[in-house]
Amino acid sequence: MPPHPTTARLDSTEERRTRILDAAESCFVRHGFHRATMHDVAAEAGMSPGNLYRYFPSKDAIVAGLAERDRASVAEDFAGIEATPDLMEAFAGLARRHLADAPAEKAVLCLEMWAEATRNPAMAAICRDFEREIAARLSDLYRQAGARHSGPGALRADPELLARLAMVMADGIMVRRALSPDFSPGPIIDAMLTLIGAALEGRFDPTGAAPSNPEPAR
Repeated sequence: MPPHPTTARLDSTEERRTRILDAAESCFVRHGFHRATMHDVAAEAGMSPGNLYRYFPSKDAIVAGLAERDRASVAEDFAGIEATPDLMEAFAGLARRHLADAPAEKAVLCLEMWAEATRNPAMAAICRDFEREIAARLSDLYRQAGARHSGPGALRADPELLARLAMVMADGIMVRRALSPDFSPGPIIDAMLTLIGAALEGRFDPTGAAPSNPEPAR
């Protein structure tokens, strides 16, 4: 049975939007966000500028579309983590997938967006909202993971502070990947995960406070 005409139109619209967003990512990485034009994106997507403007009226609208797509992907990722018995093992897999296995072009795109956010209020708002969502999801994840530890120092780390710390480290990894082709993120990611795990188990306090129950010296 052929698809209903309305459904077919919706599928076609979504496919075209996806094609445009993929094309925009390629253009922003190749030319830089500031230099890339809507005509560049249209050519990359294989459509006329007039057709492109039917879906996205500006570069800011394209960025909003990219952010929404990433937001949906993040929501799906975290939903998958929360359904697993070992939260931190699942989080480790997510971190490696996004910070090590993803193409380096993704890191370059992030730098382009961050640079544009310093001079474009609309871009700054998009980045800020996205970071707030990531911070909230990480905080919830760490709160859940910490609650599963029963040791005397468990839950010492503040989940919000730990989420911010993880985000700063992840941002640094993205910067190094974008700027240094020979950078190997694996060891740094391992160190980040070790630090987070230690905080959740009460063996490390991000505030710098001494453990309340330090182990006796040997």
